[in-house]
Amino acid sequence: MNISLKEKISYGLGDVGNNFLFDMGQIYLLKFYTDSLGLPATTAGLVFLVTKIWDGFADISVGTWIDNRKKIGKRGKFRPFMLYAAIPLALMTVISFTTPDFSLTGKTIWAFATYMVFGTVYSIFNIPYGSMIPAMTRDPIEHSDLASMRWAGANTGLLLTTVAFMPIVTSFDNMHTGYVVAASIFSLAGLLLQFICYSKVKERYVDMCPKKEKGSILINYKSLFKNTPLLVLCLVNLFTFSAFNVKLAVQVYYCQYSLNDISLVPYMGFFSIGCVFIGVALVPFFVRHIGKKATYILGSAIWAVADISAYFFAKTPVVFISYACLAFFGTSFINTLNWALISDAVEYGEWKTGNRSEGLVYSFFTFFRKLSQALAGFIPGLVLAMVGYVPNVVQSTEALNGIKGLMFIYPGVLAIATYIVMSVCYKLTDARYNEIVAELNERKSSINY
Repeated sequence: MNISLKEKISYGLGDVGNNFLFDMGQIYLLKFYTDSLGLPATTAGLVFLVTKIWDGFADISVGTWIDNRKKIGKRGKFRPFMLYAAIPLALMTVISFTTPDFSLTGKTIWAFATYMVFGTVYSIFNIPYGSMIPAMTRDPIEHSDLASMRWAGANTGLLLTTVAFMPIVTSFDNMHTGYVVAASIFSLAGLLLQFICYSKVKERYVDMCPKKEKGSILINYKSLFKNTPLLVLCLVNLFTFSAFNVKLAVQVYYCQYSLNDISLVPYMGFFSIGCVFIGVALVPFFVRHIGKKATYILGSAIWAVADISAYFFAKTPVVFISYACLAFFGTSFINTLNWALISDAVEYGEWKTGNRSEGLVYSFFTFFRKLSQALAGFIPGLVLAMVGYVPNVVQSTEALNGIKGLMFIYPGVLAIATYIVMSVCYKLTDARYNEIVAELNERKSSINY
């Protein structure tokens, strides 16, 4: 059964809503902590390191919870989590951007506690949302289509957050108030889009495999390490998602202190993320002609060339934005295909081990993405402290060089590492995937017969 365009768009809208909530934290919370809440840069980075590692284990726990549900009602296996987590998630997003009248120690505890709770609730919503693709369709082309819709939605959320969030904040004389108002607007919009996604998508392939014994939970965990494509994807996502999120976090600092114009952030976001949409639109074309693996590798090559070149040549706003457009165009291939490739890994894992665990596979994958987010929050904070960053003043040459290295060298080198690992280690081609699905169908037909 083919999925309608309306349902595909509705699924993508879910990630518009997700990223309204998530991107505010990933892009602006580090700056909020250092410049508004008044935390030292190292402490602010440590908040990201600790809470994102916590989030990774929350992802695994939620994935296990999903896969071991015994009573699945009319709402399905995944959708109820989305329904009940949406409102708490929106509330925690706003709370994370509030500035309590506490001592420095109290504010530090507040930052750890609020962002940790936010991450936990986000896991409860996002793990079932992302795990749902194999339950919606078994068609590998539709896996790619849904992944494209999801990444288009994610980048729509990222684009609007990048362009509109800081102008809302700076429109208020009191930036503390500005942060709360901006977070509230995006949280409400995100909540509405998440409800639209919940109401329009359908689960068609739930509990395809026979019920397992209680002791199979440990077997399922062990089976993850036999899923070679999954392990490769986890490793390259540790590279790429860390690089991508470092760029998002540091671009505000780079525009303000290296280019001396923080108002460039919305323009950079508009044009560079606009190029992401071009990449997302081209992904299905490239997948059909050269396959998912080759398209993924091509994206990492474009990204690496763009950022390494920008380090040497991006000395004016126009050149900087041009290279940013090229880099984000390359990332669009990678980030779009992640969701299609992880769906393929679900089928591979079932073929290899006999265990089908969408939630556990997806949450294991996102565990590594959370580790990368931890690095993406911690490393900039650590580097800024090491190079002597001081908020809202003219920066030293050492601080400017540190910001520049974070903006270009860090992601460029990791894009090269991604190119090498995917080229050498990833063996699940489209042709091999189709063979695996055919064999799985034969197994299930023989059992039913």
